[in-house]
Amino acid sequence: MSSYVDFAAFYDVLTENADYEKRAAYLMKLFEKHHHKTGLTLDLACGTGSLTLALSRQGVDIFGADASSDMLSVAQQKFMEDDRQTLFLCQKMQSLELYGSIHTCICTLDSLNHLPSAEDVVRTFQRVAEYLEEDGLFVFDCNTVYKHERILGDNCFIYDTPAVFCAWQNNYFSDRHQVVITLDFFEPEGRHYRRYTEQFSEYAYTREEMNHMLHQAGLYTEAVYEDMTFDEPKPDAQREIFVVRKMKHE
Repeated sequence: MSSYVDFAAFYDVLTENADYEKRAAYLMKLFEKHHHKTGLTLDLACGTGSLTLALSRQGVDIFGADASSDMLSVAQQKFMEDDRQTLFLCQKMQSLELYGSIHTCICTLDSLNHLPSAEDVVRTFQRVAEYLEEDGLFVFDCNTVYKHERILGDNCFIYDTPAVFCAWQNNYFSDRHQVVITLDFFEPEGRHYRRYTEQFSEYAYTREEMNHMLHQAGLYTEAVYEDMTFDEPKPDAQREIFVVRKMKHE
């Protein structure tokens, strides 16, 4: 899996439409809907920390973990500029190690789709379950099979901003619903451009496959919503949000 060294520098510019403040407000409503007090919260695969910061501003006691030290450097800088402090851990999702239990874990913006195998997804779920308190809540989202097949597919996208020009090219493989993503960044330097390239893959799973993997880790699905709603996902939903609890021991 790519370490996103070059992507970290341009990530925020290219994801401005994510609207992290709105997503944070949605998550707060979701917690309320499920009668859940957040307590100590982990933002797993937190990237550059935009959602971590937005939730911190909402009063959530939150810290972050991500496999990319470059992403975490950006995240740390954001907290410093906002005169806030938190802990950031440079760890892969599937080998997460914490110092104690957590009451809430979130993993957003398709981070689980980046894991290279179903085994890695299960290991990630197992690591979350290891540290999640029995009355805790795990909320994550993922791209759907529909999005990989019909939206991303073998398509190309262009992002043209003052800071960077990005050519996004996809190659779709039906086996495991894999999308190989190649990002070419062109950063202006005077009259010339400096080119950077990142390549990584994303994999999609059906809801049934996802529920089976959760069950293997001792977790169960309490609800599934279409992205940023509290509605049942439609057949053409591009992102689904899973609300998950830890199975109680008899």
